[in-house]
Amino acid sequence: MPEEDLLIRSSSRDEGTTLPAGRALPANLEAEAAFLGAVLIDNGLIEELMVPLRPEHFHAPLHRRLYEKITGLVDRQMVVTPVTLKPYFEADESLAELGGTSYLARLTADGQGLLAPRELAQQIYDLALLRELVSVGRELVENALDTSEDVEPMRQIEEAEARLFEVAEGASGASEADSFRSASSKALEMIETAINSGGHVSGKTTGFTSINDKCGGLHDSDLIILAGRPGMGKSSLATNIAFNCADRLLRDQRDGIEKSVGAGVALFSLEMSSDQLATRILAEQAGIPSEALRMGKLSREDFQQLSYASQRLAELPLYIDDTPALSISALRTRARRLKRRHNIGLIIIDYLQLLQGSRRSQDNRVNEISEISRGLKTLAKELQVPVIALSQLSRAVEQRDDKRPMLSDLRESGSIEQDADMVWFIFREDYYVASREPKVAFGNDDAKTHDAHAAWAAEMERVHGLAELIVAKQRHGSTGKVRMRFEARITKFSDLAEGDYGNDYD
Repeated sequence: MPEEDLLIRSSSRDEGTTLPAGRALPANLEAEAAFLGAVLIDNGLIEELMVPLRPEHFHAPLHRRLYEKITGLVDRQMVVTPVTLKPYFEADESLAELGGTSYLARLTADGQGLLAPRELAQQIYDLALLRELVSVGRELVENALDTSEDVEPMRQIEEAEARLFEVAEGASGASEADSFRSASSKALEMIETAINSGGHVSGKTTGFTSINDKCGGLHDSDLIILAGRPGMGKSSLATNIAFNCADRLLRDQRDGIEKSVGAGVALFSLEMSSDQLATRILAEQAGIPSEALRMGKLSREDFQQLSYASQRLAELPLYIDDTPALSISALRTRARRLKRRHNIGLIIIDYLQLLQGSRRSQDNRVNEISEISRGLKTLAKELQVPVIALSQLSRAVEQRDDKRPMLSDLRESGSIEQDADMVWFIFREDYYVASREPKVAFGNDDAKTHDAHAAWAAEMERVHGLAELIVAKQRHGSTGKVRMRFEARITKFSDLAEGDYGNDYD
């Protein structure tokens, strides 16, 4: 094929790209032509490609149009050859400049593309990604040099990282609709995972049999809201789940299990520092109160337990980001980075109300929370991981006799309930019973006072150490509640013994 035939005009997207003198955008027009020739000889090659090659990955506009028409005709079960393709391009000006429809015949003349069609497709795809990198770099430079607008370098960095993530994922173009065959295949994989886990978990494990039984684990692309009043143990349950999920991945990797229900975890703590969280997790796993750790009140046995726990935690795929006052866009940027570097499979945010929205939404708190909740749901879908976001509840709970939370108690925005796939509430009755302890003055022998205290003590004994996880919303199953054990001394949740569940799974 004559070289001058391949000097086709570049796409409009590439026009205006400023490159160093003597440099051109990365492209191999010969490879594009050879690949198109191979496809015209053997249409079945399209179905065997290892890369998601699309028309926009071709540098030459004519090649893009040719590949788009070829794939469209193949989808309609038509045999595509230079002869059957000819009627669609007889009036094409670019093709006329190359000698008209005879160019289509020349594409298949030597059949060189059949020698390595997959390698040609990979090169076309890779060069398209490089051109995207050039485009991202050009926009970054232009925006950085433009000081006519508000100077916001951090926002520009976040936007550039978002573009780079799209390039890295090969998603610079619009995402395509999933065929039902592809969707059903993913569903069968999820069901197979649940069967292999013993019939409990179809997503990522929480580490709690009772929660896994109720919810089937944590599903990819789901937004889970974990809410409760202060003191209920939201952060404790979140760190318990984070440890359990990361620890399960570590154990499965050591055992050579490929399809683990565990995952690497990114924990964004906007309230506590990373060392405080590490201390809490150490205390939970060593069975030592965190106050004793901070004050150094440890026996030799306690120190040995702490040393053993720290060794277990050293290799844990758990990544803590304690940057305060994160915006939703900055959080998404950091999450993408962790996904790219460490392949995290679960994101936890503590807590939602401490995130910030964009500048335009900060004048209205309801709009800001709505933007944040939508952003978290988008993040879950984009990275294909479950996202657990902790949330505060309004004080309306405290005004009722029954302190169990309801969906209407979600603070500041109904969009949280709307965007969430699951809403969990943590409720500990012993927290409220403890606050109602009758005061008995020293030396007071009043029988009524003692009877009241005895009744309170009996009620406290009944509820002490018990917690409820209320599943108020679940797109994948039924709502209800799960009873759990909570050890306040080490802030650790655990499953109840089988005989202690009672009738609270309604």
